[in-house]
Amino acid sequence: MSRSRKRAFVTGASRGVGKGIAVTLAKHGFDVAITARTVNEGEEREHSSTVTKSDTSALPGSLSSTADLMRAEGAEVLVLPADLLDRASLGAAATTVLERWGGVDLVVHNARFIGPGHMDMMLDTPIDILEKHVNGNAFAPFVLNHYFLPSMIKQGGGTVIYITSTSAYDLPSRKAGTGGYGLCYGMSKAAGHSMAGFLSLEYGDQGIRSFNVQPGPIKTERLLQDMKAFGFNAEDWTPPEVIGEVCNWLATSKDADKYAGQCVQGQELCDELKLLPGWSLQPIAV
Repeated sequence: MSRSRKRAFVTGASRGVGKGIAVTLAKHGFDVAITARTVNEGEEREHSSTVTKSDTSALPGSLSSTADLMRAEGAEVLVLPADLLDRASLGAAATTVLERWGGVDLVVHNARFIGPGHMDMMLDTPIDILEKHVNGNAFAPFVLNHYFLPSMIKQGGGTVIYITSTSAYDLPSRKAGTGGYGLCYGMSKAAGHSMAGFLSLEYGDQGIRSFNVQPGPIKTERLLQDMKAFGFNAEDWTPPEVIGEVCNWLATSKDADKYAGQCVQGQELCDELKLLPGWSLQPIAV
């Protein structure tokens, strides 16, 4: 396949927002390398948000299923299993892309640590759990940037997007487990959120475009399966494709340069620019 096609690397693409981004990029002519832990449907691993209860039931979605959807759009796909907490696997995934494609034009840091602590209060959270959140939500993107930035700079530029959260810069209105979230999530996302500004400051003059994208309430498989018990009902939330359209626009439009280093409100921008035909921003109960 011609390398005239743009190349993207998307983490956490087995389901949810990452899947929506990867498939949307494929529709817009990107070849996409995708990473996550779940390779095939039905795999089981821990995904409870609290230390008080384990949940290893299978979640819908997998890298294989996402890859099938992208290939149906004519994209070349690299399926690269990786774990945010395993830096060797991150390095192997990044190195494979660089060796096979020679570089990437877009990196989307979408994946986050899935596991206990997200819905636990501070004194109920073991220190090692907080470390896992920070490693997954901040250190893992930092590690991947170390692999991809040199090649981006050498080729004359590229785009880095971090899928952030209001938790990175605001407090929840309720406590963890009652419609809010815990320190692990807010502290780790805040650390990851800080990178976009530094990337723009330090490497913007070398063609590196960086953005935080705040997705807002998105209807994902895991939220539907896991989060009603914690006060979240995602049935009427926004489809992931909205954020996919925003990422594509940020990566391909010169008009996006004015947002460099900033936090973009994903749903609002998609609505303003009418990026997804048939969709418009509606009030959502959270």
